[in-house]
Amino acid sequence: MLQNIFTPKVATAGEALIDLISNSDGRLQPCLGGAVYNLTRALARQGVETLYLNPLSKDRFGRQLAAGLLDDGVHLAAPDPVLQVTSLAVVGVDANGHPDYSFYREGVADRATSAAQLTAACAQAPELSLVCTGALALSPDDADTYLPWLASQRQAGRTVVIDANLRPSVMPNLELYRRHVLTALQFADVIKASDEDLECLDLPGTDATAHATHLLQHSRAHFLALTRGGEGATLITRHGQMFHARETAALDVVDTVGAGDCFLAGLVVAMLEQGTAADWGSSEVPQAQANVLLSNAIASASLCVMRRGCVPPTRSEVQARVASVTFDYA
Repeated sequence: MLQNIFTPKVATAGEALIDLISNSDGRLQPCLGGAVYNLTRALARQGVETLYLNPLSKDRFGRQLAAGLLDDGVHLAAPDPVLQVTSLAVVGVDANGHPDYSFYREGVADRATSAAQLTAACAQAPELSLVCTGALALSPDDADTYLPWLASQRQAGRTVVIDANLRPSVMPNLELYRRHVLTALQFADVIKASDEDLECLDLPGTDATAHATHLLQHSRAHFLALTRGGEGATLITRHGQMFHARETAALDVVDTVGAGDCFLAGLVVAMLEQGTAADWGSSEVPQAQANVLLSNAIASASLCVMRRGCVPPTRSEVQARVASVTFDYA
């Protein structure tokens, strides 16, 4: 049961795992990770009262994952550890800082849940206004867990945010995976995707903007946030507006692990602070408000990529960066 003193505004559902990051000497460095886990910590570090819905293992890694969440102020909907082991991901980083993943996720703790359990946990949080999922939760193997839960959250009137964050290299049937991701995105009010995600989905169009526009037009989402790496990010609304922003100065990139997760956290935090409605983007929205969303999201991601592994920034760090760097808006 949730404590009365805790009133989560956001709930997250999806993977929590250990990233085994390959160092230059061949050794594997264990780091707390998983896209949804990173997002959860990033939200909490930026001051959002956040509820993590999935269970964690009683093994050493699971205890570390739980401690990481609790230290950042996250509330666990499933505080009692389970017997299943913790998920693992072996992460290699190429010369450009882009990660490549291999996952070990059979019989693991974060998948030891059900749609009924996720829905019941959310029902105990009356102040909950927004839910987030994506990444490995979009595997077709977990459809029975996440799709009914997403449907229940839309029915409850909560804003649904889904991060496509695709992992095609670990999906045995790529066409089935694409179809399932597109099905899951039908439950979203807000979609976040990278240019690489959209290319993987094999959507019509000659560039990322065309892919994103097609995806938005063929979904029920009100706006889509498209990340473009060093080129910044774009918001595309159902009303037909398009806003783009990037930091003008080059970044000293250490690696990009968790960059998209921190971007999404910055976006969600700005949405909450701006009081954007669930249907923001369905009618005309002000340029200044879109700029606030983009600058906070981009600054959050920039702080992440300048650190080894995913170390999400605090709200004060993001605000300081927004105030100190120059953004090019279009």
